[in-house]
Amino acid sequence: MSSKQCDIGLIGLAVMGENLVLNMASKGFSVAVFNRTTEVTEKFAASKAKGKTIQATRSLEEFVAALSRPRKAMIMVKAGAPVDAVIEQLIPLLEPGDVIIDGGNSLFTDTQRRCRDLQEQRGLHFVGCGVSGGEEGALKGPSLMPGGSLESWELIAPIFRKIAAQVDGESCCRYMGPDGAGHYVKMVHNGIEYGDMQLICESYAILKDVLKIEAAELAEIFAEWNKGELDSYLIDITAQIFRKIDPETGKPMVDVILDKAGQKGTGIWTLQSAIKQAVVISTINAAVEARVISSRKQERVDSSKVLPQLVPPKFTGDRTQLIEAVRQALYASKIVSYAQGMELLGAASIESKWNLNFGDIATIWRGGCIIRAVFLNRIVEAYERDGALHNLLLDRYFTSIIEQTQQNWRVAVSAAIAHGVAVPAFAASLSYFDSYRQARLPSNLLQAQRDFFGAHTYERVDKPGVFHTEWLASDAPREKPAEAKPPQRHGE
Repeated sequence: MSSKQCDIGLIGLAVMGENLVLNMASKGFSVAVFNRTTEVTEKFAASKAKGKTIQATRSLEEFVAALSRPRKAMIMVKAGAPVDAVIEQLIPLLEPGDVIIDGGNSLFTDTQRRCRDLQEQRGLHFVGCGVSGGEEGALKGPSLMPGGSLESWELIAPIFRKIAAQVDGESCCRYMGPDGAGHYVKMVHNGIEYGDMQLICESYAILKDVLKIEAAELAEIFAEWNKGELDSYLIDITAQIFRKIDPETGKPMVDVILDKAGQKGTGIWTLQSAIKQAVVISTINAAVEARVISSRKQERVDSSKVLPQLVPPKFTGDRTQLIEAVRQALYASKIVSYAQGMELLGAASIESKWNLNFGDIATIWRGGCIIRAVFLNRIVEAYERDGALHNLLLDRYFTSIIEQTQQNWRVAVSAAIAHGVAVPAFAASLSYFDSYRQARLPSNLLQAQRDFFGAHTYERVDKPGVFHTEWLASDAPREKPAEAKPPQRHGE
């Protein structure tokens, strides 16, 4: 491409960056590109970018000069210090009103800091944009979750709306809210993704270890599931995975892969935020913990030689019914996982004053991203019925699904437990539901314990006020209204 002013620029030509650039060019935009390693830029320019509206640059000065005003520079580098380093190099070259866009998986608090500092000190706009869909999504249309000032969104919207995935004529890119809103939404998306993947893995474990189903049949089961309410990207690729044969051994590829999962940190960030917000995300928590324990492969191998092993009973029930029970348990647990994720988004929205639109979030997750699924249409409809819905389980559609699946949900979890199959996410989801549906929990005893050892006080069911009991004073404990600041003896 001959030198001219480009619509947008992108820094960082790893696979995601390259594919986003090719996506932009395919949608009619001219793109300037820069990579710290010049050889990477040269190779891209000579191969994939050849003949396209892509202008390769060899320095940041040349890169900025290639952009039309107000300049729009997107960064696709590793989160953390590398993002700050690129920003510091860009600042002297930009003018007030220009836009820097971070498309990596940055921690939302870093994005809040960058938005504040760049706007206040330099007059620059900063957008933290979640990008989901992996390499294929970046090339063909990702789900985009931009957060920043409304003015910055209006500057990038014509490009971002067009390069995003399209579902039913709607772009999978909408403005999320101020400062770190976009990256927070992406973080929770990734947490939900952790939950979805673990729930699918646990479904696989029950079918394989209880019913002894082999990969070829598993492929057919998951392909069939993908035709109904579980229709999703992750179920689809799971069916494809079971069909793949290892050319070296002739075995199903899934059977020769080491059972040691990795993670990049967004799941843990989600847990930390949930703890801070006092929101229960037990399904996601179980999924993160499952990855952690899987990573201790040698420790598990060693312990398997020491710890007592269960000799599971032979399954004598109806095979078809258990397969259906697992499917229903997967769907019910998935609903719980999304309900927890959306509640976390709601709590963060209130604390950070983002005014998140949950219908918009579900809408842009329908295409391009890893958790894309037909199921998300039901979530969009739920928020259309009630935009202030606190918990998805309380929507009439999801209440009816839980009512229909509850018994089989328990059958699947019970079968797993009886056969010694670990299903932490299934169990956590079911326990959350059982806790959330009960008007009274055993926490009355917990409060009594806290008051016994630490004088933490309690409330009563039959009269208002805060009370403390002298539990050891006599055989019949004396109760009295607590002081405004009860003495703290020990514990907690």
